[in-house]
Amino acid sequence: MNNWLYSIYAVILAIVSFFTKEIVTFVMLGFTLLSLHNIHSTLKKIHEEINDKNH
Repeated sequence: MNNWLYSIYAVILAIVSFFTKEIVTFVMLGFTLLSLHNIHSTLKKIHEEINDKNH
């Protein structure tokens, strides 16, 4: 997924959280999504390195 798509999701969530008064939930969800994205990127790199090593 592209970074601009993450930005669109963040803007939509920010608008919804503003109207529902759930700003803290939005911030915590942002931290969670950033952490999951970093974990996914790291696992993807490890997987590519293992595949390159085996072939």
